[in-house]
This record gives sequence, C-alpha cells and structure tokens, in this order.
Amino acid sequence: MKKYTVKEVAKISEISIRTLHYYDHIGLLIPDKRSAAGYRFYTENELLTLQQILFYKELDFSLSEIKLILAGQNFDLIGALKEQKQALNQRKQRLDSILDTIEKTIRHLEKKDSMKSPDELYKGLNKEKTKIYRKEAIKKYGRETIEKSERNLMALGKEGYESLLRKQKENSRKLFVLKNEDPTSAEVQKEIAEHFQIIKQFWGGDKTDTEMSKAYAGLGQLYEADDRYTMIDGEPQVEFASFLNRAMRHFATTQLT
Repeated sequence: MKKYTVKEVAKISEISIRTLHYYDHIGLLIPDKRSAAGYRFYTENELLTLQQILFYKELDFSLSEIKLILAGQNFDLIGALKEQKQALNQRKQRLDSILDTIEKTIRHLEKKDSMKSPDELYKGLNKEKTKIYRKEAIKKYGRETIEKSERNLMALGKEGYESLLRKQKENSRKLFVLKNEDPTSAEVQKEIAEHFQIIKQFWGGDKTDTEMSKAYAGLGQLYEADDRYTMIDGEPQVEFASFLNRAMRHFATTQLT
C-alpha cells in the first residue's frame, strides 16, 4: 500500500503539517508507521479518516466529538458519508437561500436611484410639448405600448436613463455629420445600427424581427413627415430627416428581415 509523508498529506488535504502533528498528539489521526528517525507515514486508510475529520469539522463538530464518533465500534464509513452528504446538501440549500437574499438586497440598494413615475422621464423638458408628444404617441402606437416603453425606461434607473440619453445625443451628432453621405454606406449604417440599439432600449425588445423592421422603418418615415423630431435649435432639418429615413429604411430591410 502506498505510503504518504506528512508533507504529502498536508499538500493533499490543504491543512498544515502542524495540524497533522496535533491530530497525532491527541490520538485523532495516528500515522500508520513511524520511521526510526520519527518521520510519520500514512496510508489510504488514514487519508479516509482525515477526510472524515474534515467533513465533521465542516459540520461544526468539535475534535473531541469527532474522536468519539470515529472510535465507535459501529462506525460505518459509507453510512457516515451518506449522512454527511445529506447534511452538507441541507447546508448548501441554506447558503443558497442566504446568497439569494443578499443578491436581492444588493439589487434593492442599487435601485435607490430608481424613478418613481413616468414624469421623471420628461424632467427638464417643456411640459406642454411633452404632453402633446405623449398624447400623439398613445394615439399612434396605443397606450399599452407607450406605458410599457415608459416602464422599460424607468427600470434603467436615473443613471441608466441619463446614460441612454447621452448615447442618443452623441449618436445624433455623428449622424448629422454624415448627413451628406450615402445613407446605405458602411459608415452610415454603422451609426444607424447604434441608433437602432438605442431606439430598441426605448421600445423594449419583445417585438419579432418583422415587427421591429416595420416599426423602425415607420419611425424613419415619421422623422421625415414631422420635422419636430429632427429640429436643431428650433430649426427644421429637412435634408437630415430625409437622410435618416432612407438610412433607417435600408437598415430595416437589410438587417431586420
């Protein structure tokens, strides 16, 4: 039978040599043999005993209790392993429950910046214009669709929503710079792809590809039909609106269908 030095056992079990010496001293884990020079040697039997010691320790048994259990005449290794497996599974379930509670608490604390009502989505905007736009959107897309979009945006929290608005602003700036380029060019379509991802966050992502293609192309048409959506400093941007419509239609027909 293979022999293991105290150093090898310490490495295998990831406990210290000093601890193994102590277990030997109190009669908890006695080596199979000692050399003439006093070196300890262990076999697989001692390794299995050590495994039991570590399992019982994990279950909060004291060393004296473990010693009594292992010294019992009726000690059944297989039976003990089955009991330990059951006990450890129960502990695992408790720990999983604790981890779940911690995760929920973290999410709750991180949502301290959450928005309480849709009104916060329009904070800083002209209230009268906002009411008009919202009313028109409800008429065009339906109240359920608009309210669902508002819930999606509220779920982002204030910081997430503000980050989305910054992305939208930067994307609009880049597209405006490209307004004289071919709407179907790779450079323009790259920014349109980013524009689509931003719009998708506003809408929510539960539409089918066909529905999304139709809705996105329809939004492009709205940009061109209603200059309020592409105004810059109060000035209509007819060419820019037309450019966006063509670019969005191309993206919808080539990437979303």
